[in-house]
Amino acid sequence: MKKLGFALILLMSIFAHAQVSINVNIGTPPNWGPQGYDDSRYYYLPDIDTYYDVAQKQFIYDNNGRWVRESRLPAQYRQYDLYGGYKVVLNDYRGDAPYAYHTKHRANYPKGYHGSPQKNRGNKPDKNYKQNNKQKPQHGNDRKDNSNKSRGNSNKKDQNHHDDRH
Repeated sequence: MKKLGFALILLMSIFAHAQVSINVNIGTPPNWGPQGYDDSRYYYLPDIDTYYDVAQKQFIYDNNGRWVRESRLPAQYRQYDLYGGYKVVLNDYRGDAPYAYHTKHRANYPKGYHGSPQKNRGNKPDKNYKQNNKQKPQHGNDRKDNSNKSRGNSNKKDQNHHDDRH
C-alpha cells in the first residue's frame, strides 16, 4: 500500500511539473516586442496587417488569399520599423491561426492604430539611437550636449546658446 501511495504522489508531481512547463514555455519575445507581455503568443501589427507568432518566431501574413508563415517580413515590408510600429498583443486567442479573427482585428485596429504607450523589450540595434530608444539625437553626437554641463556658465559663448528641444 505504501508503494502505491508513493507511486501516486510521484506521478502527480511529474504531471504538475509538465503542466507548468507547457503553460509557461511560450517562447522568448523579440527585442522589438512590447515590454510586459512575455506570456503572450501573438502580436498583430496593424500598420502592415501582419501577425507575429512568438512561439514559432514567424510572421503570418495574407499572400493573395493564402496565410503564409515566414521568419522574415514580406519583401514589401522589409523596411518597416518593428521597434517603432505599434504591436497589438492578442491575449484572448489560443490556437495556431490568429487570422481566424482577422476581420475583427482589422476593424478594431486599423492601419495607424496606437493604443496605450508601449516600451520595447530591448533597444533598437542602431548606434545612432539614444539608449532609452525615444529619438535620434538632433544635433549630432550626444557628447556635444553633455560636454557643456560640467562647465556651468563660465564659457561666454555658451551663455547665448538656444536649446530648441522641448
